[in-house]
Amino acid sequence: MDKLNVIQKTVMTIVLATLVLIVVLPLMFFTTVSFSNAAEMSQFPKSMLPNFNVTVKVVPTEEGEFEVFYDSGEGYTSIITSKRASKLETHFTRQYAVTVPGEQLIEDFSQTLEKGPMEFTYKKDAFYNFKQFFSIVPNASTALKNSIIVSLMTILISLSIGSLAGYAMARYNFKLKRQINVSLLIVRMFPMVGISIPMAILLIRFGLFDTLIGLAFLYSIPNIALTSWITSSIFIGINKELEEASMVFGANNFQTFMRITLPLAFPALAASSMYSFLTAWNDTISALILTNENQTLALVVYKAIGTTSSGIQYAAAGSIVLILPALVFTFIIRKYIGQMWGGVEL
Repeated sequence: MDKLNVIQKTVMTIVLATLVLIVVLPLMFFTTVSFSNAAEMSQFPKSMLPNFNVTVKVVPTEEGEFEVFYDSGEGYTSIITSKRASKLETHFTRQYAVTVPGEQLIEDFSQTLEKGPMEFTYKKDAFYNFKQFFSIVPNASTALKNSIIVSLMTILISLSIGSLAGYAMARYNFKLKRQINVSLLIVRMFPMVGISIPMAILLIRFGLFDTLIGLAFLYSIPNIALTSWITSSIFIGINKELEEASMVFGANNFQTFMRITLPLAFPALAASSMYSFLTAWNDTISALILTNENQTLALVVYKAIGTTSSGIQYAAAGSIVLILPALVFTFIIRKYIGQMWGGVEL
């Protein structure tokens, strides 16, 4: 029996380790790309970990110029020959993400005139690709602001309407209650792109096409249903005597809901807000259909990856910018989700 348990644990460990590698290795490689300079993108095989230093070999020429060699993984290769500070500065910035003044490079390289060929190591600007993404990709900064606004509006709309619907489902009996409950689930079954096309027609009629509030309304449709489902199950578990005691002390139904019931259901609201945020933050297809000027960051990154033939590291940096807020938001509310799932630590 002990031998069987050991075999089961070993198999499970191998399976879990494989799953972790499947997730972690691509993410590590993707992160490395976002911190890679243009010269490193041509290396093969490419390192799995980012390098934050650049080493070049400089050889003086008979004409008094400096020939710069870079190790591309197969030995040093001559990249540029010049003695102009501006040209060297531009080359080091664009190719190596090294932001060193050209005068400083000339001063360093001048040592080779007496000592012969030398190697020089410089620190990369770790956030160069991220700066370039917002610099060269059209409307990237505006798109980031749009994504934040749309996500917050989606959370507000979904929680305000969905929590009230969930409370009604949990506390009141009315006709067609079961049918309405099932219809909420059916709404979740529709793909976003299927909702986007008829929604675009409605938004055009109401003058909300290509607006952030119109996009937030679209994202809220499935999330209102999900929020009502999540919160109704929590409201059912809240003791009605607490609400009755609140009313005995003079509170009305709305005050009781806001001060007693809603705080007790906060873990469910936190979980619902996470789903609402991720829906609005990561969507590209609906934003592509419903926006022209007011694009979101996910759509801008999608277009950058799809249209960039060179400088893919900039698009990768934009993708990291897209990933980080979702990770931070999930990290902040993880303890509340753990409370909803019986105190499980996430």
